[in-house]
Amino acid sequence: MTEAPLSDPKALRALSHPFRWKLIQLLTEQGPRTATQCSEKLGESVASCSYHLNMLAKYGFVTEVEGPGRQKPWQIVRGRQSISPEGLEGEAAMAAEAAAMAYLDQEFERTRERLRQREHLPEDWRRSVGTEGRIKFLTAEETAGYLAELQAVLNKYDERRTDESLRPEGAKPVRVFLSLTVATE
Repeated sequence: MTEAPLSDPKALRALSHPFRWKLIQLLTEQGPRTATQCSEKLGESVASCSYHLNMLAKYGFVTEVEGPGRQKPWQIVRGRQSISPEGLEGEAAMAAEAAAMAYLDQEFERTRERLRQREHLPEDWRRSVGTEGRIKFLTAEETAGYLAELQAVLNKYDERRTDESLRPEGAKPVRVFLSLTVATE
């Protein structure tokens, strides 16, 4: 099921800050975390983490949940954000583009950092991860079908993200980033 792209300019602007994407990724990969735990992991002040988490909560991207004692960890509300300027105008279109660019910047930063760290992985993991790019010559209809096939593969193991009991021993968060683009000539 594909979610409708976000169209609220204020919610889209909330996603245009690169640090917020780091918080979203941290909560997605590691589950609920307090602002203090986010601070420790991301190297940002607790006050900054708290501010950005509250901004994400304001637009429904994260929420506070009960924790041990007086702790109030934050958790992701939805695992996927659909962002596209298509069908939007003016401020909303600009906000969608800014949010998409912030997402891509964060995605590329994370990919570069993980590739730099690849040499520190055990050999079986080094053989299993990497990057690859290819050019295909497809029609728009073929591209849509190809994307649907790839999305079906991407959906495999999704339930393990939210249900830790389904993760086999030795499972790690593996980031898969898919990009289909076309030249405008």
